[in-house]
Amino acid sequence: MNIGFISTRFSGTDGVTLETSKWAQVFERNGHRCFWFAGELDRDPAASYLAEEAHFQHEVNQRINAAVIGTSQRPPEASNLILQQSLKLKLHLYRFLQKFDIDLLVAENILSLPMQIPLGLALTEVLAETRTPAIAHHHDFYWERDRYLVNAVGDYLQAAFPPRLPNLAHVVINSSARESLSRRTGIAATVVPNVIDFHRPPPMDMDAARSFRDHIGARPDDLVFLQPTRVVQRKGIEHAIHLVQALGRPSTKLVVSHQAGDEGYEYAEWLERYAGMLKVDLVFVDSHMDDPWGTHSRRFPEFTLYDIYPGADFVTYPSLYEGFGNGLLEAIYFKRPVMVNRYATYVRDIEPLGFDLVSIDGFLTPHAVARVNKLLDAPHICRRITEANFQIARKHFSYETLAERINFAMSALSGAGSLPKLGIGDADAAAPVPGERRQRLDLDEAAVATYN
Repeated sequence: MNIGFISTRFSGTDGVTLETSKWAQVFERNGHRCFWFAGELDRDPAASYLAEEAHFQHEVNQRINAAVIGTSQRPPEASNLILQQSLKLKLHLYRFLQKFDIDLLVAENILSLPMQIPLGLALTEVLAETRTPAIAHHHDFYWERDRYLVNAVGDYLQAAFPPRLPNLAHVVINSSARESLSRRTGIAATVVPNVIDFHRPPPMDMDAARSFRDHIGARPDDLVFLQPTRVVQRKGIEHAIHLVQALGRPSTKLVVSHQAGDEGYEYAEWLERYAGMLKVDLVFVDSHMDDPWGTHSRRFPEFTLYDIYPGADFVTYPSLYEGFGNGLLEAIYFKRPVMVNRYATYVRDIEPLGFDLVSIDGFLTPHAVARVNKLLDAPHICRRITEANFQIARKHFSYETLAERINFAMSALSGAGSLPKLGIGDADAAAPVPGERRQRLDLDEAAVATYN
């Protein structure tokens, strides 16, 4: 099959990009080819379709969101702009389908979170018109985010976030999302948790890890605490600052690995001021980070997550809310001790499996600080705990789980009998060379354009 992934952005180290790269690995190990559609891409150009209008930060899209989010009345100009952008994106989507002869589409969060309303509407219409089999991979729903609770686009949200179509299967990343989706829309979804290839332990390049530590100015005896998240307020990074300050170990650096800017820069600026007040050495390194699970060449040549985890002594994950928790799984994969805030999905879907982590409930306790200090001073205990955590995750969050759940989701699609089942495949198998394939989709751009 030719698999087409669609989102606003496939670039860097945000959770959607990282998880989509893992899905692509599983498809490619089964001999399928993956292609990419987004407003920002760092994938192979030969397998990519860049539509700048699809980015959530595109100037027109920002104008739309400013006019319809946080208000209950939509001006006619906003409606016209949404429909105009939807038409442009619809044409891009048809060209993408035709160019790569797509057999199955995977929509990454664009039919659940209305950061790009025109793209969601455009894809819904394309799916209805072409009946292309598709999976909607929902990472977040709009009703889970406060910023979307007041809006002037209820009609569009009902139509496309998410839509009900016979050729569209729905996948969510936790059990609470499955229940809320069913309760609100009547749509049944498959839970596919975030995963890592636990059956293949990570390569440990200690030279690269030392290079990373050198880059952030860490001396050999310094402690490095890693906060593997984006810089947005719901990540609770101030709790990591509190922990480092409370430990009382002066030669400690707190490193934040992912980008700021998705929700503005005010939180990042506040964190810098707050860390300075508490005399915590806070380091942001996103400009040097890249996606380790992508098959593309590195855009940032210095470091990936494969380099920073081996160079970290401890991982902080104090999120207030997470759809699942990529950074938590990564820390377990790299066998690092972790402090986690007991966010709802962790409590319901992860904690009951038996992981041994330092946990807090919304605030840092003396017990948590003492436990972190004990782990730092007792490497043999730390190794035993992290190995046990790895084995639990290997059982529940591996690529085998991902293939099994994708198969289940595809079985619900209309006409699913023509879609092959996934196994794990050979990690070293080369991707097939594309031959001449019959173009099933005849694109009549004039006909598409008349829909408006």
